[in-house]
Amino acid sequence: QVQLVESGGGLVQAGGSLRLSCAASGRTFIGYRMGWFRGKEREFVAHISWSGNITIYTDSVKGRFTISRDNAKNTVYLQMNSLKPEDTAAYYCAAGRPTGWRTRKDAYNYWGQGAQVTVSS
Repeated sequence: QVQLVESGGGLVQAGGSLRLSCAASGRTFIGYRMGWFRGKEREFVAHISWSGNITIYTDSVKGRFTISRDNAKNTVYLQMNSLKPEDTAAYYCAAGRPTGWRTRKDAYNYWGQGAQVTVSS
C-alpha cells in the first residue's frame, strides 16, 4: 500500500526548467523526511524535513533547485531551474523516518520508481 509516485520528468534544453512531483501516502509518511536522489548510485540531491523548516542541497544544485512539500496534498516537489546537461539522470523520490544522515540514501526506507530528466545542450 505504501507508494511514492513520481511525475514531471522530461526533455529540456540547457537553461530550462522542470518541476518534479512525488505523491505519497499521507498517513504512512506523517513525520517523515523526504529527499531526492539521482543517478545509478542514488547520489543525494535535496532533503526536506517533515515541517519544511530544514532543507539541504548538494553543492552542485544550490541556487538552482528548490525542494518543497505540501503535506495536505501528500506531495513533495523539486523545482529545477537553470538546468545543465550534467543534471541528466533518473531522479528518485524517497521517504524515511528522521534518523540517520539526511544526505545518505540508507536513511530512507521508501522509494519512487524514478523520473528521467534529460537536459540537452
